[in-house]
Amino acid sequence: MGVTRLKRKDRKNKTVARLDVQFLKIGSNIEIGSRSKESAHSQVAKNNAVLAQVIAAQAK
Repeated sequence: MGVTRLKRKDRKNKTVARLDVQFLKIGSNIEIGSRSKESAHSQVAKNNAVLAQVIAAQAK
């Protein structure tokens, strides 16, 4: 049986679906103490630190 080629629309849908899953995995909540603990050098941790500084500056 030969390999069937996907039509352009189906290839696009496959790519979009893969990127959606990747985005959801990255954006999902990371539980404290889990094996997938977020790195201190990640962009999310840096953003949270900057936001904490801004909030602290406004509270003064």
